[in-house]
Amino acid sequence: MQSPTPAPRATGRPRSAAADAAILAATREALVELGWSKLTLGDVATRAAVAKTTIYRRWPGKNELVVDAVAELFDELRLPDRGTLAADIEGVVLQFAAILARPEAKSGLMAVVAESTRDDALRERIRASIVDRQKRLVLEGRARAQTRGELPPESDPGETARTVDLIFDVVAGAVVHRTLVSAEPADEEWVRGFTRVLLLGLAGASQTA
Repeated sequence: MQSPTPAPRATGRPRSAAADAAILAATREALVELGWSKLTLGDVATRAAVAKTTIYRRWPGKNELVVDAVAELFDELRLPDRGTLAADIEGVVLQFAAILARPEAKSGLMAVVAESTRDDALRERIRASIVDRQKRLVLEGRARAQTRGELPPESDPGETARTVDLIFDVVAGAVVHRTLVSAEPADEEWVRGFTRVLLLGLAGASQTA
């Protein structure tokens, strides 16, 4: 009787979640101590206690590595349930501003955004790893507000997607400009004012829809 044909073996080494986490943490540590311009993959490898080839198997270069390291910071964002849409927005915007104030986020994000102006692939990575992943907060907030009756429901998926994009652009653009371009604090007073303006815009858009 012929023995069954063995299943083909996977080629290459499986990725290690522990190694990935160590590399991304080491990248953020290097951003704090060295800044983007002096950060090297060799230094990251030493800090993470991995071979440089381990990094190159996972990331094509320094820019992509920094994007993913910064993206993990934004994954910490959570939409608090404070009982009203205004309070929920204020809570998440304060979290966002606090992350942007961290040296690793500040230097890493500004550097890769600048580099992406001449690198379409890097721009797409920023969009996929940071922007698109964080739009979940807008979707969650709108759904919660609609359940409360604070915002009207929408039946057109295309219009919903456009609205979500616009809200994200307004919030992210305002907070990034305030904290990283103007270098002004996004404190509770500023966040309350910004939220008031945002909600007035949302109310006006709902009335004209």
